[in-house]
Amino acid sequence: MKKTIHRADSRGTADFGWLKSRHTFSFGQYYNPDRVHFGMLRVLNDDVVKGGAGFPTHPHDNMEIVSIPLRGALAHKDSTGNEKVIHTGEVQIMSAGSGLTHSEYNASKAEAVNFLQIWVFPKEKDITPRYDQRVFETSERQDKIQTVVSPDQKDSLWINQDAWFSLATISDGNTITYPINKTGNGVYVFVIEGQINTDGETLDKRDAIGISGVEELQIKASQDSELLFIEVPMN
Repeated sequence: MKKTIHRADSRGTADFGWLKSRHTFSFGQYYNPDRVHFGMLRVLNDDVVKGGAGFPTHPHDNMEIVSIPLRGALAHKDSTGNEKVIHTGEVQIMSAGSGLTHSEYNASKAEAVNFLQIWVFPKEKDITPRYDQRVFETSERQDKIQTVVSPDQKDSLWINQDAWFSLATISDGNTITYPINKTGNGVYVFVIEGQINTDGETLDKRDAIGISGVEELQIKASQDSELLFIEVPMN
């Protein structure tokens, strides 16, 4: 078993006024040679964008990009013709594939939006770019695993990688088990809210742990907690 712990206050920072971001892995002006990726997981940014502001049109290629709003709503527009608003409670995925351009703006002129922007290296390169989003009922993740992104589209959004994204809300004192979906994968657990204990470690809000070489992971909440699981191939 291999274990990596990333504390919330060890993340990289960026503050552009309209955007405040915390980078779990090297990104933009933040570079840490020890924190470039976890297996196929390349980027995990915790972004807060002011009302009326956002990311102007920019290009991507050969990357699987997942966005999860934690507060507020995000307006998306891309070169494949999609123009959508993604709200808290929804998950968005974009396969950049052979290349596209897109923009992301706070859908509100007044309230900030906080969302997780996550990049995963693709399984196949240069596929046709694609976009999808979906509402996931929060009741379906209470004290259990709710898969929101997977390679098989079974009640989830499809990703071009042998990767699974899951959410869970765990009540104080309860324990859940996360089973690894594919042998050889590792899982990166990000604490959105609360406090948990796993593998002898205590993790607080915005802390994370990456574990590989196990078949399952047990997690106990020591506060009401919200978690994101990102399971990816390690090579």
